[in-house]
Amino acid sequence: MTTIHIDPIPAFKDNYIWIIHDTKFAVVVDPGDAPPVMKYLRSNQLQLTAILITHHHSDHIGGNRALLEQHQIPVYGPKREAISTVTHALQDNDTVYLDALSLTLKVIEVPGHTHGHIAYFGLLPNFQKKNILLCGDTLFASGCGRIFEGTPQQMYRSLKRLEQLPDDTLVYCTHEYTLSNISFARVVEPGNAELKQQEQRVKQLRRENKPTLPSLMATEKKCNPFLRCNQPEIIKITSQHAGKKLNEPLDVFTTLREWKNNF
Repeated sequence: MTTIHIDPIPAFKDNYIWIIHDTKFAVVVDPGDAPPVMKYLRSNQLQLTAILITHHHSDHIGGNRALLEQHQIPVYGPKREAISTVTHALQDNDTVYLDALSLTLKVIEVPGHTHGHIAYFGLLPNFQKKNILLCGDTLFASGCGRIFEGTPQQMYRSLKRLEQLPDDTLVYCTHEYTLSNISFARVVEPGNAELKQQEQRVKQLRRENKPTLPSLMATEKKCNPFLRCNQPEIIKITSQHAGKKLNEPLDVFTTLREWKNNF
């Protein structure tokens, strides 16, 4: 049985283009830039069989056309966004079967960062049996994406949906924001011992120039303030920042996101 690997291809300042592959075939996720993908494919003698897109921002789709000039392959992406290169438009609860890798992914609509943002969730086949989440710019390690097109309520609901996934889910987001996200999280929940330990782990990885991703959903539930808006310490400190008592988790989330924007 073939092992499936999911590797990060660094791009731009802090993007990761995830490439899912075995020894022969590959699928690329959010290829904002084509040359590093092409180089990876050549170096590893891989055949590209599909592109997965989470949302329309240029740092996630910018490499599509160049890749399609060399590969006649399907491009999967959100139905609710106008992406000219998408050949298979997807909506909530659709499934994508990547035949070359024997991998089935479920589509989860997660609006907030953009209107039509989607994520892909699946179980690696055969003996690996690992849950994976490809979530673009919605859930980050110890953080979440900015709200550019949606509403705080939409983003909060999207994160709550992702939070329901199994604890052992590997979270593949698309930016190396972990350390800066933890810096903010430590301010809003300084008493979180698990978060403090996570900060040390992440700092060591960055000193070694290693990615901090994927994260683990169980870790996010313990460390990510945007998933912990019902925690007393976060409610207290966020209320102090807002200058008023915040009683509802959505109000806490909204204040946290605005605070993080200027942190």
